[in-house]
Amino acid sequence: MKGKHSKNRVNPKAVGALAGLALAGVVATTAHASVQSSEPGSADRAAAASTLSAKESAKKPDSTKSDTGKSDTGREADGARDDRSDVITRAKTWDPHTDRRVPYSQTDYHDGYRTDCSGYVAMALDLPKPGPNTVGLTASRYTERIKMSELKKGDLVMDAEGTNTTRHVVIFEKWADEDRTSYWAYEQRGRYGTDHRTRDYGLSSGSEYTAYRPKKL
Repeated sequence: MKGKHSKNRVNPKAVGALAGLALAGVVATTAHASVQSSEPGSADRAAAASTLSAKESAKKPDSTKSDTGKSDTGREADGARDDRSDVITRAKTWDPHTDRRVPYSQTDYHDGYRTDCSGYVAMALDLPKPGPNTVGLTASRYTERIKMSELKKGDLVMDAEGTNTTRHVVIFEKWADEDRTSYWAYEQRGRYGTDHRTRDYGLSSGSEYTAYRPKKL
């Protein structure tokens, strides 16, 4: 038994030798790394790699926008601007000031809307068919009063006083001159039909015409 145990004993000298070799390896590795980090230009190369990585990240597309620059919702940042343009686009579908314009009538319909001034406005604003009359358009559920100086594309200028033969409403498009003495408007006018022309309703003192802003704009 004594002889068997003697064969499995580890020589202390051998253990010391192995530990020395391991320590030498660690020292050599550390020294090599230190030499590499101190090589000329190593800091510059690291900085260049960091800059390249940042540039590559900047090139990545924004997942919240489409190719057109719109967000994933498909709307411009200023949604009201789109809605205002839509009002004018729909107003043009009745072919104003052309031979294809929709004739004026307070009893006829076109695509479900009355072919009078308020029916035309209701269509342009995409309100439920056949649309409210001029008095109805002044209700708070549809519009709110604004100053003439605040008019923007798609707003309305209305005279809701009097009878169905004197009341009228037009769609404001833009000012016709820098002095704001008139503006371009879309309207469905009597004895003619859908028109696009300059108007000055509401600009003179004492005028019964007043500016209104559709609630949806």
